[in-house]
This record gives sequence, structure tokens and C-alpha cells, in this order.
Amino acid sequence: MATIEECRSALDKLSDNMQHAEGNVREAAALDRSVSCHITDLDVTFLGRMQGGRIVVRDTVQGPPPDKAEIRLAMTGDDLVALVDGELNFAKAWGSGRVKLNAGVRDLLQLRKLL
Repeated sequence: MATIEECRSALDKLSDNMQHAEGNVREAAALDRSVSCHITDLDVTFLGRMQGGRIVVRDTVQGPPPDKAEIRLAMTGDDLVALVDGELNFAKAWGSGRVKLNAGVRDLLQLRKLL
């Protein structure tokens, strides 16, 4: 089972990847939205903001997200690490329910380029 530190590191790596993206992926990464990522097996949530082509994690709280972020993710820590490392396909994980993504329709259309 991934630790909180490994999950935070995976989010940092995702943020770095987003900042170096090009084309349509860079356009999707340029969204300015509040973000939460609930790690279900650790029952911890990373709260932050997607801005300037990066994900800036501002806080970590126990339990589910206290507020409704504009982009909400939920998954296990192992799945987060596997997604960022390219070992887990996002579309398949989302389709099977392993990863939950909630956002507005326009944001979902943009995020599919990124994920």
C-alpha cells in the first residue's frame, strides 16, 4: 500500500509532467480550478489548485474532501502511483470505477486530453 508521502510525490510528479506538456495536453493543463484528490485506502485528501500548468497542493486533510472542489478525484494510493508512473491506463481505470473523476462537462472534455 502506497504511503501518504508516496502519494504526495506522485502528485508532484504529475504536476511536473503537466508543466512540460505540449499541444492539446498543455492547453488542458492550463485550467485554473480547485482540485481534491481523495486517497481512499489511506482516507486522506490532498487539496489544492490546478493553475499555471501545475497542480499546487495546499493542504492534506484526514477523511474525504471537506469542500466540493471543481475537479474531484478519488482512488487508492497504489492506483495514483501506478497512473502517474504509466502502469495504469486512466480510461480503463475510470471506466471500471477504480478511479473516480468528477468535474463539470467542459472540464471533463479538457481533462481527457490530459489524462
